Parts: sequence; C-alpha cells; structure tokens
Amino acid sequence: QVQPVESGGGLVQAGGCLRLSCAASGSRFSITNMQWYRQVPGQQREFVAQITSLGTTVYAASVKGRFTISRDNAENTMYLQMNSLKPEDTAVYYCRVYVPGSDYWGQGTQVTVSS
Repeated sequence: QVQPVESGGGLVQAGGCLRLSCAASGSRFSITNMQWYRQVPGQQREFVAQITSLGTTVYAASVKGRFTISRDNAENTMYLQMNSLKPEDTAVYYCRVYVPGSDYWGQGTQVTVSS
C-alpha cells in the first residue's frame, strides 16, 4: 500500500515562499499521476496542481504563475514550490498519488500565510 507523506508546511508572511514535498513509499507499481489539493476548514477540498509521470502539468487558475509542481520519479517524490504567497493560500495541503487501479491521500501539511 502506498503511503504518501507531506512535509514543508509552516507559517510565512504574505509575499513569501514555501516548498512542499510529498514522498510516496510502499508502491509495488509505478506511480502515474500525482496531485496537490488544499482544504480550508468548512470548505471543500480543492485541486491545486497535477503532474503526470511524463512531467505534464496542470494548475488551478488561482495558483498558476505562482506555484510550480515537479517530481522525482526515481525517489517517488513530488514537490510544490509556492511563491508570492497570499493569505488566501492558507490551508491544509494534501498530496494524492495514483497507481494503476487505486489512489492514495497523504495526511496533509498546514500552510499559513499571514498578512
């Protein structure tokens, strides 16, 4: 069973940057798509970005141009470089990892952006 583990969250001032990581261990199969989501208490979890195994990326409109998703296939690790952070980026950030026939969520890492 795949166990994604996020890290890198924290408290940062508006305009600052953070780099999140998602390490996916335990997979017996090749990981295909990897995604970042975020969730604010009381709101639905929302899509942030996706990267395929070939490196094709997709971003939510709200983060495009500020966030960059990347991955290291050899290490089964995904990253999210977040620049020009805004208070509205405050949320718990989750990674989602796909293998053939299944997908797995991490437990999340808190990102707080102060104004």
